[in-house]
Amino acid sequence: MTSVVRSLELLFDRPNEPLITPKGDEQVLFKLNEDLLPKDYEANGIALNNRFGEDEGVKTIDLAPLARKPQFPLASQLPRDADFSLFLPKHQAMADEVIDKLLEVPKDDMAQLLSTCVYARGQLNPQLFHYCAAVAFLHRHDTKAVKIPNFAETFPSKFVSSSVVGEARQTSAIVPKDVNRPIITIPRDFTASDLEEEHRLAYFREDLGINLHHWHWHLVYPFRATHGNRTIVAKDRRGELFFYMHQQIIARYNCERLNNALKRVKKFSNFREPIPEAYYPKLDSLTSSRGWPPRQANMSWQDLNRPIDGAIVAISDMETWRNNVEEAIATGQVVLPDGRTQRLTIDTLGNMVEASILSPNPALYGSLHNNGHSFTAYIHDPNHHYLESHSVMADEATTMRDPYFYRWHAFVDDLFQRHKESPHVPRYQPSELNYSGVNVMSLNVEPNTPGGTRNEFNTFWMSSDVDLSRGLDFSNRGPVYARFRHLNHRPFRYVINVNNEGGRRRTTVRIFLAPKFDEGNRPWLLSDQRKMFIEMDKFVHELTPGRNEIIRQSTESSVTIPFEQTFRDLSRQGTDPGNPDNLEFNYCGCGWPQHMLVPKGNEAGAKYVLFVMLSNYERDRVEQANVHRELSCKEASSFCGLRDRLYPDARAMGFPFDRPSNTANNIEDFIQPNMFLRDVTIRFANVTEPNPRNPRQ
Repeated sequence: MTSVVRSLELLFDRPNEPLITPKGDEQVLFKLNEDLLPKDYEANGIALNNRFGEDEGVKTIDLAPLARKPQFPLASQLPRDADFSLFLPKHQAMADEVIDKLLEVPKDDMAQLLSTCVYARGQLNPQLFHYCAAVAFLHRHDTKAVKIPNFAETFPSKFVSSSVVGEARQTSAIVPKDVNRPIITIPRDFTASDLEEEHRLAYFREDLGINLHHWHWHLVYPFRATHGNRTIVAKDRRGELFFYMHQQIIARYNCERLNNALKRVKKFSNFREPIPEAYYPKLDSLTSSRGWPPRQANMSWQDLNRPIDGAIVAISDMETWRNNVEEAIATGQVVLPDGRTQRLTIDTLGNMVEASILSPNPALYGSLHNNGHSFTAYIHDPNHHYLESHSVMADEATTMRDPYFYRWHAFVDDLFQRHKESPHVPRYQPSELNYSGVNVMSLNVEPNTPGGTRNEFNTFWMSSDVDLSRGLDFSNRGPVYARFRHLNHRPFRYVINVNNEGGRRRTTVRIFLAPKFDEGNRPWLLSDQRKMFIEMDKFVHELTPGRNEIIRQSTESSVTIPFEQTFRDLSRQGTDPGNPDNLEFNYCGCGWPQHMLVPKGNEAGAKYVLFVMLSNYERDRVEQANVHRELSCKEASSFCGLRDRLYPDARAMGFPFDRPSNTANNIEDFIQPNMFLRDVTIRFANVTEPNPRNPRQ
């Protein structure tokens, strides 16, 4: 018997196929009644559904009658073949409407929820339904065991070219599923040639794991909800986490640029200047049967006038909002709708700039971040004269592919940095940075593989497989694997020797990495280098009196999730809804991919500095309320927090590099006895190795 939890999971299977057909590899058929028929099959849907139910091996699911048929007056206006974008006001309102309906189904009435979702799936745009169902399942207490599939599997056209999808369809049609089907290779360098210098970063921008991280983070941290569901947005330190997660992306991207002999990314601060970078995504949308629009070089923003999308915004509006945000940063005060003021915090600023529903004054501070995506996403058709859809910049799953994403977020990050550098944010005092009686004696990076060199990170290419079959609508069943190339690194461990002059106590160990020199091969000023430090790990350790050796594996990083969680395969998971591992499944998909923990470096060996700090845990710890059970998976808490808990560090995110120093001009002057700085090298080998986890080598 198929459980209700498994039935809800099957709603994500082959999103463009109607539910009159069987779902999943186990061939499960939803028994539809007149109320639940997809709107395109109202005339013959029952007959077709019954016919599929007669096929050998098909298992049927009876559905509860709808207590009340939900109405979607807004959401039903989005055609099934349209692309969905959370950056569009009209689409945001549609998503609010659908999420409301899914959340208002009585708690623990799973049968009614299933019928409601079956009805919604048949009436709505597939991308809209997928997003709303995923958000609702993540935030209902009775559906946290429902496993949300890897987005690259359900909507492969957002990640691979149409030629790959076409080849996958052909393979599934010709080769039976019980025969080893040929593995399809995703071509390298398919979006540009080496003549385009920005293409040197394609391995980062177009990495499947990185784009899945960004998509999943925004599932866990939606920026919109109606008033009654405000809690799904109002998570602990949400605005600050929006700042920090994106700041770390820019820092990592700049490290990669330096590794490839490019300057740090130039922020897009003049909204009327041309964008010199072009981007041709070479993707086709299987939902809308259109290619994702490219952007030619030197195109400029134009006022948006697309009433059909609810996007009516002038560049002058953006300039006004920017000025208002900058004034709040300069004064350290936020003006509320009633004229009163409140102190500006990094959390408030994050909600203002992103324009979440937590923004204290949306009329004054507008929607700066989100519209920055929209202006570029519609740069090719700002007035909808050509009925064109948005580019990759308006989709959370594809936006990081575009070089402009990093220019835009460099501007956004600069707003946060100006706040951190303002006199309204106090500099750290020595007492806040030091940990009396704790002295770090040494820090080394040790290889976990034979032949490795101490204090050297080793990177290389790896080829891995992802199953596209769950997104191959109207095709034969069975896995169809696509093989893609991505960066990886040899496993390693940190070895930290500490002398504790006090009694038994706990400490937070913070590890960061940054380039040793800037793009001109000059030593950094700390005011610039602090923005280049990428967080590698953060964990709590108990010190005993005297000498301590702390050993930490690279795979334990608080920033990353393992390869299996990034590309989590539903078919390898248990289906027991009571299994505690399944309760963490969806949240565990949020995190930076482990294979991208270490920057690429270069073949000559890029020079970096590794920094460790042991801070006072009594100042770091957070009293958690939801500690009734241990977390059952590897959580990337630095970027994603912890499910149903407070952010697990009382310090500012990015501490101690989140703000300038009053006393140190360079990193060497910054070091205290509870810190250590080690010169390290990142050496890249231009070889490709198969992933040992691949189903077939």
